[in-house]
Amino acid sequence: MLRYNTVLPRAFKRCLSTQVPVSATKVTQLPNGLTVASEFMPNVSTATVGIWIDAGSRAENVLNNGTAHFLEHLAFKGTASRTQYSLEIEIENLGAHLNAYTSRENTVYYAKCTKDHIPNSIEVLSDILTKSTLDVKAIERERDVIIRESEEVDKMYDEVVFDHLHEICYKDQPLGRTILGPIQNIKKIQRGDLTNYIEKNYSSDRMVLVGAGCVDHANLELFAQKYFGHLTASSSQPMRLGTPRGEIPKFTSNEKKIANYGLPTNHVALALEGVSWNAPDYFTALVTQSIIGSWDRSLGTGSNSPSQLALKVSNAGNEPLANSYMSFSTSYADTGLWGIYLTSEASTDLKPVINEILSEWKRLIRGDITEDEVLRAKQQLKASLLLSLDGSTPIAEDIGRQIVTTGERLSPEEVFRRIDLIQLSDVKDWCNYRIKGKPVSITGLGNVDSLPSLAEISNSLSSA
Repeated sequence: MLRYNTVLPRAFKRCLSTQVPVSATKVTQLPNGLTVASEFMPNVSTATVGIWIDAGSRAENVLNNGTAHFLEHLAFKGTASRTQYSLEIEIENLGAHLNAYTSRENTVYYAKCTKDHIPNSIEVLSDILTKSTLDVKAIERERDVIIRESEEVDKMYDEVVFDHLHEICYKDQPLGRTILGPIQNIKKIQRGDLTNYIEKNYSSDRMVLVGAGCVDHANLELFAQKYFGHLTASSSQPMRLGTPRGEIPKFTSNEKKIANYGLPTNHVALALEGVSWNAPDYFTALVTQSIIGSWDRSLGTGSNSPSQLALKVSNAGNEPLANSYMSFSTSYADTGLWGIYLTSEASTDLKPVINEILSEWKRLIRGDITEDEVLRAKQQLKASLLLSLDGSTPIAEDIGRQIVTTGERLSPEEVFRRIDLIQLSDVKDWCNYRIKGKPVSITGLGNVDSLPSLAEISNSLSSA
């Protein structure tokens, strides 16, 4: 994702805040350690403002897993000064949109509004973040809502497969647990669990107030001090954002096959250990992912695709080996997953498509890659990254996530410069280092009888 750096004008050098050594996006820090980051977008009359918190399901343990997501649900159920009804009416009267989400590493509360309502929106965000009542009756009502949400997620087969992939890749570790948590946890989470999570994780040095759109950084900074300046840091010495807050996850090689013969399709994910957000080879991983590419039979582009794997999977003129595949490079603060996800008809023999994937990976290990492939992958990556920043909300999302995970944000120009520096030799070295001889994990859902075993996959890769 695009990340930006910041050069701060002298006007911001004042007692209210201390400069953070980041350039391009304006970034400052309050005395209590809370970071303020913004990007002004000309010719835009709306803005997205929000709080990005360096805490998600990864900050939980096996007993309270699901607490962060549960807490997110209760944020809009009333505060010390607003009932749920008055909160909803107020947001509607502002013409604003309020939202929140929880990921494995972050919790986010944000609002999209007009320029005139930026102060009101930030005040509301502060209220729900720091003064939610966490009413016991509301907790019981939301418990049923979250259980139903969990049941709906179980019908999203890609989500199910990736949750199981995390489970086996980070076995018995926080990053391997789901965001919603197991049903048995959802049924027993109490108000004390929620308040304990807030006290432990909602500290000023783990937060970024982000604004994107028609925002003025100096005003945003004043609002931050007014509405969040009372928060305290997690210690007497605030921690720098992007600093590891726990043990580095250990990737483990595992397999998990979930037989469900009633499903019309099969879903399979194959992964190696990838890279973190701030790894030196972060962009090389993305370029290599782009070389493998993606394909969907409903789009009918297989025979004309520049991806060698797409050509093979589409099986031009014959029955495709799969319905679709997608290469991925998922990054976290200190680790990542790099691999491929595919779908097929339930009746499809999975061995041929897995063999083609392994053949492609072995081709990369051998270094049978051309300059044209690398150049094309770099251009596709740059276009994808730039197109992902379409509007104030995606930009705010990018600012928040990158500053929380790395402590900085790179400008598009810097991102493009780093991508352009990647050479064929860098990709070859990356494949030799990251794929060759490395442990692999696989998970499958559906009619998985024909899915090769982990031993077969590992043996095939070792023969490259």
